[in-house]
This record gives sequence, C-alpha cells and structure tokens, in this order.
Amino acid sequence: MFLYRLDNEVIFKKAFTDKLVFTQFVKDVTGIDIVVKKIETEKRFKPKIAYIDFSYDIFAQSTDNRLIVEIQRVNYDYNFDRFLHYHNMEIAELQRKSTDYNNYKINQTIYTIVVLTAPNLITDKAGESVKEDVLISEVNPRNRKDKIVNFYGHKLIFLNPNFKSDDTPPALKDWFDLMLESIKNPENQKINLQNQAIKKAAELIEDDNLTPEERRAAKIAVATEETRNIVEKQALMAGEKKAKMETAQNMIDEGFEVEMISKMTGLDVETINKLGTE
Repeated sequence: MFLYRLDNEVIFKKAFTDKLVFTQFVKDVTGIDIVVKKIETEKRFKPKIAYIDFSYDIFAQSTDNRLIVEIQRVNYDYNFDRFLHYHNMEIAELQRKSTDYNNYKINQTIYTIVVLTAPNLITDKAGESVKEDVLISEVNPRNRKDKIVNFYGHKLIFLNPNFKSDDTPPALKDWFDLMLESIKNPENQKINLQNQAIKKAAELIEDDNLTPEERRAAKIAVATEETRNIVEKQALMAGEKKAKMETAQNMIDEGFEVEMISKMTGLDVETINKLGTE
C-alpha cells in the first residue's frame, strides 16, 4: 500500500469527504455523533461577508440542522487571525439568515476544525513557541470560578499532528498517525487499520485507488502551493509584483502553460506572454 500525502489539498478532500471518515473524525475531535446528508467542498458565502472572500475546504450540516462542521487543511500561512475570521464569519452568516430578528437567536452550533499539516513552528502574540497537538477556542463565557456557561457552544479547534505526544488521546493519535505517515512514510506506514474509519481513509488515498484526474489535480495542488509559498516569501523581500514576475519567469523557463502560470501567480495572460518573449 502506497499512500498519497494528506498535506495535499486534493488528497485531503478525497479522504475526508467520505461519510464514514468525516463522521468518525468529527466524533473523535468533538465527541459528537453527527449525521450528514451532504458533504461539500470549497463552500463559499453568497454574497460574501465583509471584504475577505474565502471558502471552506470541507463543510457539512447535520440532518437535524443543529450542527455545522467546517474543516480547513492548512499547509502554509499559519495566520490565526485568518482562522478566527473564518469561524466568526460563519456565525455571522447564521445570524444573517436568522428569522428571529428580535432575539438574534441562532439554533445551530459551529465547529471549525483547522488541521495544521506543515511542521512550521507556531508562535503566540508574544512570540513564544506553541507546541500543542490540540488547541480549542470557545466563545462561551466563564464565571469568576472559571466555570464555563454554555450560551453559544461554538468552537474553533486547531489540530497539529506534528506535536502529538504520549498523552494525545488514542482516537486522535490514530488520525495524527495517518496524516504523518502519509507524508513521511507512505510506503511502509504504521497506522491503526483496526480502526475502520482510518482503514477507509487509507484505502481512499492509496495510489491504486486514485484516478488519473485525481493524480493530476494533486500534482497541480502541490505546484500551486509551492508557488504560493515562493511568492509570499519573495514578496517580503522584493515586493509582491516583482516576486510574482520572477516566479512566472521561472515557470515559463520550466515549460508551464500560460493558463497555469496565471492561475498560480495571479498575473494576467498578457503580462505572462510578454515575459515569454523577453
């Protein structure tokens, strides 16, 4: 069995949009049994909320309309303000759709799960390193004795398999092992195949079970992410426009198609064509 990497956007979505995988993962992370009819990808708000246009990698709503779960896979740009924005915007979207105009009441609870797959070190506002496998942010208030009062229930949960430890809960450890082994040890992975959801996820991302289209999409996702990383790093030193131009020129030299270069860098086709003739 050879596993494709779960830090790849396409592969991650293939695995975690399976109902068995999704529902068991949600239960192991939140402790909640969820029944869903449909699992969506690239979920966007229409019209968009505020000035930031974004999409959820994976989005599902329980059949009883009481729970909404969003999953984000992040392999770059550990911007925790961005994650908070995503979470809050979903709450705002529910309030916008609420018909209880007098009480602003919403009946659904939002769980946003962010999976951090890159081994990057994370720092807090003071610049201190954060090496935690699980972090949970809640909007519920606490009293003076630190007891939580469950007014809202919404949670923003960060998972970082790179920092799993001996006291990581066994159910979460199975998922962390799957993620890390798919990245670091895809040919001789050590994962818990007695766990049916883990077994199903592994089968879904096994090389033999990927279509040619999925393999191609996975390669494009890798190239897109690598390009984004290069652009962002270079932008800090030389300015965003110049960095994009340099990246585009490198891609031209490597034989990438104009449409692909445009998609990855955000440059228009005319600009890219001019680079190709210089």
